[in-house]
Amino acid sequence: MDDMTLLVDLHRPSPRLGPGSDEQTRRALDLSGLRGRTDLRVADLGCGTGASSLVLAEDLDAHITAVDLFPEFLAELERRADALGVRAAITTVAASMDELPFEPSSLDAIWSEGAIYNIGFATGVAAWRHYLKPGGVLAVSEITWLTADPPAELREHWTAEYPEVGPASAKLAALEGHGYTPIGYFPLPVSSWLDRYYRPLQARFPSFLEQHAMNVNIVVARFGILPSR
Repeated sequence: MDDMTLLVDLHRPSPRLGPGSDEQTRRALDLSGLRGRTDLRVADLGCGTGASSLVLAEDLDAHITAVDLFPEFLAELERRADALGVRAAITTVAASMDELPFEPSSLDAIWSEGAIYNIGFATGVAAWRHYLKPGGVLAVSEITWLTADPPAELREHWTAEYPEVGPASAKLAALEGHGYTPIGYFPLPVSSWLDRYYRPLQARFPSFLEQHAMNVNIVVARFGILPSR
C-alpha cells in the first residue's frame, strides 16, 4: 500500500482536511464582498472533502467548481453535498492546482483553504490571477508567522519544510506584487486548528490503525502515529 492510499484513508472521513471552520469561511465571505451577487462562478482549489465548497454553495448564489487531486475526496464531497441538498450547485473536477481546466477571466472568485502551499503561495497567486475576471476575488489561507520572532526550533523546522513561510506583511506584499489589491486578512483562531482539524483527525487513529493492521509499521514510519497499547 502506497503513501497516498494511506493518506486518503486517514483523512477521508474527517470533517476538514486542514485548519479552518465554517465560521471562519463565512468570516472570509463577509470580507470578500461576494454576498448579494448573483450567478457567480467560483472555484474551490484543493477542496478536499468539501468543507469550504459546502459553505460557499449554501451561502452564495453561485456555481462552485470543486477541484482536488484525489477522486476519493471528491466522492466524499458529493456525498456530503447530497446530504445537504446543495449537490446541484457543485461540480467536482479531479485535477492538479497547477493544471486547471478554466478559461482565462472566467471566474468571479477563487477560494483555497489550507491548500495553496502545495504549489507555493507566490506560484499560486501568480498563476491563478489569469483565471479571474476583472474585479474577481481571491481568498486563501496560508501558513503565516504571527510573531516577528518565532522560536528558533520552529523557524528552522518550517523554513526547511516550506521556505515561503513568513509574516502576513510578506504575503500581502506578494499579492500586491502580482496585481492584487488586498481587502483584508485575519488569523485563524486556535480552535480552527485543534477542535476542527487535529482532534477530529486524532479520533480517527484507532480505527485507521485497525483498518491497516498489516501496514502498521509503514503507518508509524510515515505518519508518526503510534498504535494504542
